[in-house]
Amino acid sequence: MWGMRIRALTLATAFLSLLGCKRPLSAGEPSPLALELSIPLSGVSGRIDHLAVDATHHRLFVAELGNGSVQAIDLASGRLLGRIAGLDEPQGLGYLPQRDELVVATGGDGMLRFYRGGDLALAGSIKLGEDADDVRIDPRSGHLLVGYGRAVAVIDPSTRGVLQTFPLPAHPEGFALQGTRIFVNSPGAGAVVVLDTMGGREVARWPNPGVQFNFPMASDEESGRIAVVYRLPARLVLFAAASGKVEQTLDTCGDADDVFFDARRRRLYVVCGSGAVDVFTQLRSGYSRAARIPTRGGARTGLFSPELDRLYVAARAGAMGKAAAVLAYRPG
Repeated sequence: MWGMRIRALTLATAFLSLLGCKRPLSAGEPSPLALELSIPLSGVSGRIDHLAVDATHHRLFVAELGNGSVQAIDLASGRLLGRIAGLDEPQGLGYLPQRDELVVATGGDGMLRFYRGGDLALAGSIKLGEDADDVRIDPRSGHLLVGYGRAVAVIDPSTRGVLQTFPLPAHPEGFALQGTRIFVNSPGAGAVVVLDTMGGREVARWPNPGVQFNFPMASDEESGRIAVVYRLPARLVLFAAASGKVEQTLDTCGDADDVFFDARRRRLYVVCGSGAVDVFTQLRSGYSRAARIPTRGGARTGLFSPELDRLYVAARAGAMGKAAAVLAYRPG
């Protein structure tokens, strides 16, 4: 929601980033991301927000914010499995494999809803507060973390009860977990806020290092790094999770809304509304941009699934005169 209000400020930066320096692939060099499949999203208009995947049953869930719906797709055939309609700004999604449940956060009414994975029937709901947004699942506890208003809530999906609420200085955007810490992008506060789940409180606040509008974030537990992407100017910043020290700052594509670590290949993927995915490779000296893969204008949300080894990018309708689609990329 807050990100939509500053979109006009980031469009110019997104355009300039496309004109900026990038390393082209040399003749015969394999692409680090190959477009494998384009899955049409029939009848979808307007903005598409976040995605979730059920790797066991090969299902992809897409938050069709502009449509007020969530669509379930069979990844093997590309066919529509079902659609949840009548939602008020669906934004964040999460899939609970042990329960075969889909979790949907809707910003318009501040609700968190639970749906059965098989038939998408409503199984329960929680009223959180305004602008319910990103959803994360703690792999250790199985608890849900949901950003909304000026807080992050920790929820037990078995009881659908709120276990903890962490107040924040401004609305949370992308956030990530590492150990017992939650790292939260708070662009309205100009900082990354660090929360301690054991102590139930804020333990640190890292001021944005000369950049603004920190939206996407990813965590690499093995290296102890937090990746944050800023929109003004378009920069990828790597922080040391333990200290908040800035380890590296790199130019990237503009209007980013998702970033992912590919631990197997020691890569980072930045998904940008400027119409590209930037691929960064970890070298001995640090990360370096390996390629800029063209997608579509406005395609700024996506999902990397390590289990399926695919990067999915959501392309909204109207870009290049094409219908809405999910673009499936195979890492090479």
